[in-house]
Amino acid sequence: MLNRRPRRQMNQMNVVPYIDVMLVLLVIFMVTAPMFTPGVIDVPSVSQAAAIDVRPLEVTVDAAGKIELIDGEQKNPVDSLDELAGQLKALIGDDNRPVAISADANLKYAEVVKIADVLHQAGIKRVALTVKQTPKQ
Repeated sequence: MLNRRPRRQMNQMNVVPYIDVMLVLLVIFMVTAPMFTPGVIDVPSVSQAAAIDVRPLEVTVDAAGKIELIDGEQKNPVDSLDELAGQLKALIGDDNRPVAISADANLKYAEVVKIADVLHQAGIKRVALTVKQTPKQ
């Protein structure tokens, strides 16, 4: 009779394929990581603003989202963005008077963009954002 030895059960796991996969993933992440920009936005500050020859109409938005239209010394509260566009069209008429948006610093950026979009759709071509000047050092 043949004298066969029974096979011994193997108690170890072969980890070499896992190490290969991990090295490939490491190389992929090392190559692609420098391509992504960080999520931090460095907003530039304004040291000097350009002089304006015509006094613009001003649209102010407070932190609560309340909108007012200011023409010189006259303040008109506005209930909706459509009403704002209608009032601005009536005030500007045919001349190319600029409109400045003054928004609270704590207001969401999306709200300011909505207002600028409504003004653009209303046919107002000269829209600007007001900023505070930083003191010179």
